[in-house]
Amino acid sequence: MKVGIVGASGYTGAELLRLCASHPGLDVALAGADTQAGQEVGELYPSLAAVYGDMRFVAAEPADLAGLDVVFLALPHGASERYVVALDGRVRLLVDLSADFRLRDPALYRKWYGREHGAPELLAKFAYGLPELFYDGLTDTGLIASPGCYPTAAALALAPLVRAGVIEAEGVVVDAASGVSGAGRGLASSTQFAAADENFTAYGLLNHRHTPEIEQATGATVLFTPHLAPMSRGILATCYARPARTAGDMDTSGAMEVLRETYRDSTFVVVADTPPSTKATMGSNCAHLTVRVDDRTGWVLVLCAIDNLVKGASGQAVQAANIALGLEEAAGLPMTGIYP
Repeated sequence: MKVGIVGASGYTGAELLRLCASHPGLDVALAGADTQAGQEVGELYPSLAAVYGDMRFVAAEPADLAGLDVVFLALPHGASERYVVALDGRVRLLVDLSADFRLRDPALYRKWYGREHGAPELLAKFAYGLPELFYDGLTDTGLIASPGCYPTAAALALAPLVRAGVIEAEGVVVDAASGVSGAGRGLASSTQFAAADENFTAYGLLNHRHTPEIEQATGATVLFTPHLAPMSRGILATCYARPARTAGDMDTSGAMEVLRETYRDSTFVVVADTPPSTKATMGSNCAHLTVRVDDRTGWVLVLCAIDNLVKGASGQAVQAANIALGLEEAAGLPMTGIYP
């Protein structure tokens, strides 16, 4: 199948190129990148040179993508709308990795992103591309909104417990730390080496844009605080909730069983007694989870680790595309991390 990637010179775009290179059914025909147009892919990313040879980035307009089997949009928020409007119905599958079509309520874009949504009539047509929790919506769709990295980690951790009615859906706390690649390739003072190295800082206090997406995906009202960690890749989400009054005397083994049962048939989720680590997920499309119930304080603690560029972005986009296209769900996706 012929694939086009728009925003191919960014980190998520480069990860899509890497994953498609080992995919048995996806062949990249176009790598769109306005800022790098004319440059060889292997020159910007030597790690891709052996596969992509002399392929060059091009400035891609919607007309250049029409007729392709799959188009991935790895663009900043606000930049995907015009491609979606132009390509809806003109490609077999369109997967948007930006936040442009993740939220169901258009009013939330005004509140959290500071702008009116440009195509609110299309929001309901998009399937939310988190297969472990929203699989059914992916089996018959031509439009996929791929989740953000923080919402992916938080939803995988919390949604099973909310759905099972074992934690209260109000007053949930999500503390999550991400590597600097989550900010993209663009230059920023906070992600320069001298600022990020040997530093750990919180940001987006009370108003981070991923908050409504986390709430939509988990079914909970959350206080979300993201942190920047001095590492290239990875997210560790630490989530706190109160046991539901109707949950009875739930303990750690009961909460673990909820996670295990939810993800029993999920290829890319590892539920274990040991606390998850970002290093274990690096380069992999897997999420690692665990949960504890603390009798002393009355809190439920659930943790999830992912690679923000794979399961948190490009790998998940490919996984959802595989399902929508009727391919093997795990095709082209690594299950093991890189260690050390």
